[in-house]
Amino acid sequence: MGSFGGMEILIVLMVILLFFGAKRIPELARGIGQGMNEFRKASDQIKQELEQGEKEGLKSESKTQTKTKTKTNTNTNTNTSEESKVN
Repeated sequence: MGSFGGMEILIVLMVILLFFGAKRIPELARGIGQGMNEFRKASDQIKQELEQGEKEGLKSESKTQTKTKTKTNTNTNTNTSEESKVN
């Protein structure tokens, strides 16, 4: 039910030929090809930008974690020093 047979495809091609004519079909095909090419380029560019953003996000995230660990270690050392003074 979902697949097309040879006869249906032939009818569709004949209707396209009648609507656009033999001279316009190559122009239409060329235009569709150019449109697909532009779409593919834009899609690739978006993927690259997303990947770069993820890499930059991971770099800044690791720097934030390093800073947080350093602050935690500093606070722990300060608390230990204060506890030694009290004892």
